Amino acid sequence: MEFGVGSIVEGKVTGITKFGAFVSLPGGRSGLVHISEIAYTYVNDVKDHLTEGQEVKVKVIGIDENNRINLSIKKAMDPPPRPQRTGGPGAPRQGGAPRSGGFGGPHQGGGRQGGFGRQSSEPETFEERLKHFMQASDSKLSEMKYTEKRSSRRGGRR
Repeated sequence: MEFGVGSIVEGKVTGITKFGAFVSLPGGRSGLVHISEIAYTYVNDVKDHLTEGQEVKVKVIGIDENNRINLSIKKAMDPPPRPQRTGGPGAPRQGGAPRSGGFGGPHQGGGRQGGFGRQSSEPETFEERLKHFMQASDSKLSEMKYTEKRSSRRGGRR
């Protein structure tokens, strides 16, 4: 039986190593399933997931110049469903701490009038938020340099 890259075939695990498992394929061929291609979860020990003699469905993901066949068990099956995110941008994060209003939120600016935060309720684009952040950052850096320069003159030459 001839198969190429992308083919999904049934095989039998013939050997297990610390870096993967060898699988016997139809037509007397065999291939290697690398440890990273065994499962969608972290695989510390191949023996936790496979046993010799186990029938597995594998996908051919590569055939190198020496005709060695690279196989994948996880690509032969559907990926597990991703957990749904609950809530929106203002929802509590995993740590339980509330999410800040972002770079350009109205609460920023230290309570001073004329802060850089927008007062409208429409959401800002990433570029607008980045622009506001960069302006505030430049302003703070300038202020720090100015105060450092002034304080270094005190007690200096007389």
